[in-house]
Amino acid sequence: MKTPQVALFFLERDMHPGTKMNLHFTTSSNTATFLPRKTAESIPFSSDKLPEILDQFSVKPESAEADIIKETIEECEKPALPSLEKNIQAVSTEVEKGTSMQKYTILPGVKKLAGDKSIACHKQNYVYAVFYCHATKTTRAYIVPLEGADGVNAKAVAVCHTDTSEWNPKHLAFQVLKVKPGTIPICHFLPSDHIVWVPNLKST
Repeated sequence: MKTPQVALFFLERDMHPGTKMNLHFTTSSNTATFLPRKTAESIPFSSDKLPEILDQFSVKPESAEADIIKETIEECEKPALPSLEKNIQAVSTEVEKGTSMQKYTILPGVKKLAGDKSIACHKQNYVYAVFYCHATKTTRAYIVPLEGADGVNAKAVAVCHTDTSEWNPKHLAFQVLKVKPGTIPICHFLPSDHIVWVPNLKST
């Protein structure tokens, strides 16, 4: 049984019009929305304020939801990342609607995004929208137009890792693609609730 939106690994050289892949794009069950900046800044967000946070959102201290809130805050308290240039753009996978696992065909119009550095942000479980971000080096990002067998269109973000020499040799990607670490760029699509920040093309 395949898990929805598990990254399907493929080779960068195969990312061209006509290539067919089995993919599953779903609507995220994490529906937490962004708060206005002024509102978000008025709400505590630190481990030492956890009791106050739980009280504000009527969450019981010993509940599973309290544990999730605690874990998310701790993730966000890790050392900050160096930022990209100021002239950047955010991209994410866009799908017309949630679909079942089906065959998608890459359409003409694959677009390589600028730069070999990016910051990937993953939506966390929290009472409002919070993203955990991390820097990625030796990567190339693309916008890939796709058409599903049922006619659904998607614009998916693909990230290609150009240096896999330090990956675990038993990583699923190597098993699926039958290649060895450090030999060839390996790519995967991002789920719709991930955001990638890359340098803006206009700045290059």
